[in-house]
Amino acid sequence: MWFDLFVKILLLVIFFGVMVFVGLYCRKHSTDVSGFVLGGRNVGPWLTAFAYGTSYFSAVIFVGYAGQFGWKYGIAATWVGIANAFLGSLLAWAVLGRRTRIMTQHLNSATMPQFFDARFQSSGLKLFSSAVIFLFLIPYTASLYNGLSRLFGMAFNVDYSICVVVMAVLTGVYVIAGGYMATAMNDFIQGVIMLFGIVAVVVAVLKSQGGFLAALDTLAKVNDEAVSSSPGIFASFFGPDPVNLLGVMILTSLGTWGLPQMVQKFYAIKSEKAINKGMVISTIFATVVAGGCYFLGGFGRLFGDKVDVAKEGFDAIIPAMLSGLPAILIALVVILVLSASMSTLSSLVLTSSSTLTLDFIKGNLKKNMSEKGQLFTMRILIAVFIAISAVIAILQYRANVTFIAQLMGVSWGALAGAFLAPFLFGLYWKRTTKLSCAVNFFFSTAVMLLNIFFRPYFPGILQSPINAGAFCMLAGFVIVPLVSILSKAPSKEKVASIFSCYDRKVTVAVTDSIGTGEEE
Repeated sequence: MWFDLFVKILLLVIFFGVMVFVGLYCRKHSTDVSGFVLGGRNVGPWLTAFAYGTSYFSAVIFVGYAGQFGWKYGIAATWVGIANAFLGSLLAWAVLGRRTRIMTQHLNSATMPQFFDARFQSSGLKLFSSAVIFLFLIPYTASLYNGLSRLFGMAFNVDYSICVVVMAVLTGVYVIAGGYMATAMNDFIQGVIMLFGIVAVVVAVLKSQGGFLAALDTLAKVNDEAVSSSPGIFASFFGPDPVNLLGVMILTSLGTWGLPQMVQKFYAIKSEKAINKGMVISTIFATVVAGGCYFLGGFGRLFGDKVDVAKEGFDAIIPAMLSGLPAILIALVVILVLSASMSTLSSLVLTSSSTLTLDFIKGNLKKNMSEKGQLFTMRILIAVFIAISAVIAILQYRANVTFIAQLMGVSWGALAGAFLAPFLFGLYWKRTTKLSCAVNFFFSTAVMLLNIFFRPYFPGILQSPINAGAFCMLAGFVIVPLVSILSKAPSKEKVASIFSCYDRKVTVAVTDSIGTGEEE
């Protein structure tokens, strides 16, 4: 018993030590705003792809979503992971990667609100979008600590508050010290852990049930009359509720296209060649991690004798599945969930602090803000945001504040619903107007906030925050083009100047528009 505990603690100490070392090592890359926020736009494909993937998949996915949707939809929940890989990663990189990198450099924008300001000549859009990001990223950040409590309690019998504080402090150290480059390097290390960890866990859990075919056969015999009267429904191709399953696939996959902490990864990548390579790496990563998580969750009902979902909630399912594993695998799972949480946490707080500093404080509250002042403010705000999110997480856990939990649930839908269509049309369509962006911002934010306070009054399918978020994202594809057509067209000269970056002429033989990243 003591040896098992020693192994777990040793692995944790090594993990935390590496994270802090990387943060201190990367201080040389964070001496100016571009370096701190974007790594000097010189980040390679492997680091960018892993940064994208680890920011995508947090403990919310592994413990919360995998358990919840696996229980609801059975093995069909694997479709969510497949959609995450091909719609949320492959297609997102193919459609957004190159154009985002080129236009944001052309407009000299380091954040999504700065992009809206420069693209549509509107400081109002910048302030509105930065307020939306600030409002919804903080509770989303707090949600990353969820899931840690049960896993740490199972592995170490340690109080949840201690877990939260340790994770918050260590994340703060390496992000404040090294900025985006430290985050990207640690994301790569954490991503490797996630890849090996999820494969090892899936194999071990299925082995405990007699192997894949035996587990699938047992799952086919599970019946829940409250869900469906069809025999073998939890082992079927589309599960008991394909409509709501589709809503989950849309929200968790298409949503990444509009999340500022995800899109910002394209700002920082080195070259067009790196984008193509990163797209492949990111897709493989998502296939293994997301596919593995939801595939594992699909067998959750086989452990129904170990967990009372009605009393303990869906977050108890994955820990119950893992409780019988060997000590070394449990330690690996704890580090896996820590990796997933810390990587996403670092990305979110860096996005929040840079947005608030560059888009709200600079030029509004403080007209003339030096480079040194901007860096100092961002570092202070990172500490503040991490502290606030940790306090919210602890309060929610101790007092079971359902309002906060609801706000966490709608944050993804609100952010993606507000920004996806305006950002995408802004990259591709010259006729897009600032009024269409403002209308879409307001619509999605209002719908998701109303979903918190007046959920029973929503139509049946939209009472789910997940479906409401998916609805907002899809509605943007109607709102933005419709309002753009009905509103005054933007200046042709200004739009032509903005889109000229895609037609850059060169006088030497090159194969891309950004550069290979190799020339000095």
